[in-house]
Amino acid sequence: MIVELRQYTLRPGRRDDLVDLFDAEFIESQERLGMAVLGQFRDLDRPDRFVWLRGFADMAVRRRGLQEFYSGPVWTEHGPAANATMLDSDDVLLLREIVPVPRHEATDGSTLTATIWFRDHPFDAGFTDWFAAQATGAVAVLSTEYAANDFPALPVREGEHAFVWLARHDDTIEPPSRFGVTAADRLHLSPTARSALR
Repeated sequence: MIVELRQYTLRPGRRDDLVDLFDAEFIESQERLGMAVLGQFRDLDRPDRFVWLRGFADMAVRRRGLQEFYSGPVWTEHGPAANATMLDSDDVLLLREIVPVPRHEATDGSTLTATIWFRDHPFDAGFTDWFAAQATGAVAVLSTEYAANDFPALPVREGEHAFVWLARHDDTIEPPSRFGVTAADRLHLSPTARSALR
């Protein structure tokens, strides 16, 4: 599955407005068009950040679903209110699943940690094998999808090589220097009331 990891920077104090609108209007309306709303979260360290994951069977499904959704009646009606909460919506990684994102696992009160590693060339099987031996608590693992973004109305970060893993505990794993990881980010995420991934 192709997955977008989308991080939105919002206007101060507007995150709950977007969460309420998203949970009410943007889950079933996207899934009816063949997209999977995998999870949506408040970033616990950044009060004006909203993070969500959207999945597609392949790039053709992504293009068709995005075209239909963003030209359709739900976005026409509710998109302006959503956009009014946002300062930036272009921080998007286009990824491919290595370990699939689980869905509909209800764990009340849970939080998730998303760790994102970057380096100057693709993450290969050697890195993936090393990681699999270390991160026994990972619930999902993804890495950069290199297909061209064929829906340019929604930009994605290009020219980057990312490796992303999600865990229900704040596991700290430091990759050995031989793997050349040049940067890292860690997101502490609280699922919204209707998030499939919890």
